Amino acid sequence: MENKKTVEKQVHCNLTVAAPAVACQLLADTSGLPKERIKHAMVKGAVWFKRPGKKERRLRKAKFKLLPGDFLQLFYDAVVLAQTPPEPTCIAGYDDYSVWFKPPWLLSQGTRYGDHCSLLRLAEKSNRAIDFKLIHRLDREASGLMLLAHNRNAAMLLSKLFQENTIEKRYFAEVIGKPEIAANGKQLTTELDEKSACTEVLAALPAKTEKNTILDIKLHTGRLHQIRRHLADFGYPVVGDPKYGETRQKGFYELHLCAWKISFLSPFTKENVSYQVPREKRPSFLSDIAAR
Repeated sequence: MENKKTVEKQVHCNLTVAAPAVACQLLADTSGLPKERIKHAMVKGAVWFKRPGKKERRLRKAKFKLLPGDFLQLFYDAVVLAQTPPEPTCIAGYDDYSVWFKPPWLLSQGTRYGDHCSLLRLAEKSNRAIDFKLIHRLDREASGLMLLAHNRNAAMLLSKLFQENTIEKRYFAEVIGKPEIAANGKQLTTELDEKSACTEVLAALPAKTEKNTILDIKLHTGRLHQIRRHLADFGYPVVGDPKYGETRQKGFYELHLCAWKISFLSPFTKENVSYQVPREKRPSFLSDIAAR
């Protein structure tokens, strides 16, 4: 059974293997793409493999031997595969987890079209002895701190902290306008996607541009694009936001949103730990903001 669709520089293949074959050769024959392009796509995570009774996974080995009944998918997009990811920085590493700075336009994890532009994949390539696990996500356009677990047990313990809201997550967002924030802060609690959501604005700080304001934010829940949506509903969209802001930009842009601090009681050492984005890694809109 085969289904192939070609649109400009995109090729999608769904293939159930009928007879023993080699992955790269079979995909080249099916898609019409040269073997070198197939190998390139496999290395970058654009090929998916499912064997009956097993979990689906990315297939990166060109010479992998396929068996009848195996299911392959190719998500080839020349534009995506040609992208060069910005480099993340590991700012703290331990046996059970590490803390990374994710720059803008780096994905948290990959898509069906590849994972070479994702924090998770770049961390895996930096140390292949560690089984990195994604604990939480950060918008592709945003920058800031992310935790990666190093094993299943660590992933379970850290995920529990997020689920129980015992991790303090702080953000800086530059917004258009001058919102009035009381001394005791302001909570934005509009439901998002029919789910409860709470974004707490702790303080308003001056921005480089007089018409704008930098907000110090504490995130209590983690709904999709929560901070961006809440601030837009509040009437003060984040600078550079093409989806919820005033300007619908296309292509690369700078979203003025940074996850600048993360604090929690370590389930491994039972000590309170806190991490901040190093000053040299801060986006330009925060260059004059002191740590709080």
